[in-house]
Amino acid sequence: MVVVWRMEKLYRPNVAGIMMRNDGMILICERTKQRGAWQFPQGGIDPGESAQDAAQREIMEEVGYLPMHYSILCSRAGYRYDYPQEVLEFVREKRKQPYVGQEQEYFLCLLNGDAPEPTLDQREFGAYRWIKPEEFQLDWLPDFKKKVYADVLKDFFRL
Repeated sequence: MVVVWRMEKLYRPNVAGIMMRNDGMILICERTKQRGAWQFPQGGIDPGESAQDAAQREIMEEVGYLPMHYSILCSRAGYRYDYPQEVLEFVREKRKQPYVGQEQEYFLCLLNGDAPEPTLDQREFGAYRWIKPEEFQLDWLPDFKKKVYADVLKDFFRL
């Protein structure tokens, strides 16, 4: 008898926040260590934390918005990408994590009219911009993230 083991790929649970103003402009942030790489605030879900709690924590940590500054309009889960080899090696060796990529839930958040401008965590982001969703350029992303962002833009903004 032959026994075949199937190893399931482990994906890091992750959330992202799309911060939108009343005029429809969305917040994008430039990675501090990757000039020209623009993205939404995002991060991992801690053990015992709900996806919504993680999104609110990450949004607060990375761009300074408290839950009182916005309303969550909707969310969508199931976006997944695999890490390229160099990221996979970093995750395995430096972070001691078994993940092959990330599985994300995106939250569309509408800012209140009196919400302040973002306050960036300089370890993550060095700059921010407000853009129309259709102005987002997939070339701002590493290749392994492009399909997820294309799907997110299509699902949330019909682009």
